[in-house]
Amino acid sequence: MTSAANPDPQPAPLWQPDSERIAAARITRFQARAAERYGAPAEGGYPALHRWSVEELDTFWQAVADWFDIRFSSPYEAVLADRTMPGAQWFPGATLNYAEHALRTAEDPRRADAPALLHVDETHEPVATTWSELRRQVGSLAAELRALGVRPGDRVSGYLPNVPQAVTALLASAAVGAVWTSCAPDFGARSVLDRFQQVEPVVLFTVDGYRYGGKEHDRTDVVAELRRELPTLRAVVHIPLLGTPAPDGTLDWAALTAGDTEPVFEQVPFDHPLWVLYSSGTTGLPKAIVQSQGGILLEHFKQLGLHCDLGPEDRFFWYTSTGWMMWNFLVSGLLTGTTVVLYDGSPGYPDTGAQWGVAERTGATLFGTSAAYVMACRKAGVRPGRDVDLSRVKGVATTGSPLPPDGFRWLRDEVREDLWIASVSGGTDVCSCFAGAVPTLPVHIGELQAPCLGTDLQAWDAQGRPVIGEVGELVVTNPMPSMPIRFWNDPDGSRYRDSYFDMFPGVWRHGDWITLTDRGSVIIHGRSDSTLNRQGVRMGSADIYEVVERLPEIRESLVIGLEEPDGGYWMPLFVHLAEGAVLDDSLRTKIKQAIREQLSPRHVPDEIIEAPGVPHTLTGKRIEVPVKRLLQGAALDKAVNPGSVDNLDLLRFYEDIARKRR
Repeated sequence: MTSAANPDPQPAPLWQPDSERIAAARITRFQARAAERYGAPAEGGYPALHRWSVEELDTFWQAVADWFDIRFSSPYEAVLADRTMPGAQWFPGATLNYAEHALRTAEDPRRADAPALLHVDETHEPVATTWSELRRQVGSLAAELRALGVRPGDRVSGYLPNVPQAVTALLASAAVGAVWTSCAPDFGARSVLDRFQQVEPVVLFTVDGYRYGGKEHDRTDVVAELRRELPTLRAVVHIPLLGTPAPDGTLDWAALTAGDTEPVFEQVPFDHPLWVLYSSGTTGLPKAIVQSQGGILLEHFKQLGLHCDLGPEDRFFWYTSTGWMMWNFLVSGLLTGTTVVLYDGSPGYPDTGAQWGVAERTGATLFGTSAAYVMACRKAGVRPGRDVDLSRVKGVATTGSPLPPDGFRWLRDEVREDLWIASVSGGTDVCSCFAGAVPTLPVHIGELQAPCLGTDLQAWDAQGRPVIGEVGELVVTNPMPSMPIRFWNDPDGSRYRDSYFDMFPGVWRHGDWITLTDRGSVIIHGRSDSTLNRQGVRMGSADIYEVVERLPEIRESLVIGLEEPDGGYWMPLFVHLAEGAVLDDSLRTKIKQAIREQLSPRHVPDEIIEAPGVPHTLTGKRIEVPVKRLLQGAALDKAVNPGSVDNLDLLRFYEDIARKRR
């Protein structure tokens, strides 16, 4: 999850919260409480609070647990018993349950009949699930899971779209202490099996199909293959999204959730696994990332309740699928008593501006989407501020790829001038943000507002020295509660260590290039493992995409830098053209001139090549490293895991390019 781009040359902020908004922000009230009880600085605003949160890490997280009234059913012996990374030990001795906290609002009789979930499909008509109804369904399903023999630590899987049943299944699994894992139904069988076979689930929740782009997509054959290839399954639960009867040997969703059973929340150790998320798996089997009940609970309370400023009066909408960590993050909006908006369908149906219509229909107060969607709206001439009522939207958050400066300007100009734009960056690896939203700080074009609380985010040079105002590796020098407790099937921890701690032992290196500005904001330049490096000058691919894709003739682009055996360097730019555009000498000159003028002569590619498309992971991220490996001569099956790519045929184009160069 990365977002941002080049800084705007003007230091004046794009947006500035007024004094009333700062005073009302939950993070302001938290700081006052932390100052009163825990010695946090009462003055100095967010920069002082952040400094304290990383210097007094144990005390900060104790203050978070206190502020959000975490229910520890047995007390903790220490906040952080061991801060060694990897392997930090958080809240040893404590027991709790994530689902209990997610459903706590249902205990309030004033809120029990308020909507916990608003489900919207491509008809754009919201359907509510109340807090009391969600709690009842979770209680019923948790009891049925126990009756099926599901025990703490067993894995429960979902092949489900972003629908209320998926939320219920996750919470019921967490209630019994099982480990949840999910994939979206647009994943093919091989992609799902690459993930689920690693963790050996005992229960599979599945739909018969899904609707996308105005069409129904039947998945009964895929489900049948999953059942054949997952021998550990004891039960398969059928959710008839397309109205088909339950296949032989499956259980009916409606029957399992019909009971009126008070939920029983298994009290598990703080570091008990909550769910397994997966890396994109572009160069091998996806990493199966295990995160803990307690770690996610605290991190998401902090991120959603303080940084996103969410509370009971809010409605939280983020366009996502169950195959992306942002879905798990979205569901955690329930922790803060917020109504969570679930949209199941195409982001651009029936037209590019559809998501803004969903925000209007649901009364969303915080709307999260991808940077790519913002830029698509800009190119399509969408005018949401004019065409829909977004008066309840107080902030728009973006992630998934860097949000270019033009994206910031478009949001201000076409949504609302007084709009909090929260560009955020983090990752599946922590299911949270390293930097991003701070409701009390100004927004500068192309920048993330600040590192997050409790996150000692730094930019390091190759020698491991912190740098300010220049590009460095994104590192985190102290542990976060939501860092993986382990990878599945990594008994000695070597794959985990190699993923984050190989370059700087004991320090998390995430694999992004960043700049920390002297005013405390953050700029993301793209992945460091695909960074362009010409004549010793490191350049982010995101900077080039921002310039090139501003041109109306370019739909999308991909830039690769290759070190050649003779010591040379080849940097091709692949462009996917907009309909009707032609890559002639005139357009090539226009592209090069734009890059030279807006970036530098070093950023100008050696060659501009028309491509039939840009390959992405299944979660929509541009694939750079596998394409680089193909261009270096690697075989397709060695360069990429075929099940992780949205269109394998596109990679054959790049393979052909490599073959012609040899």
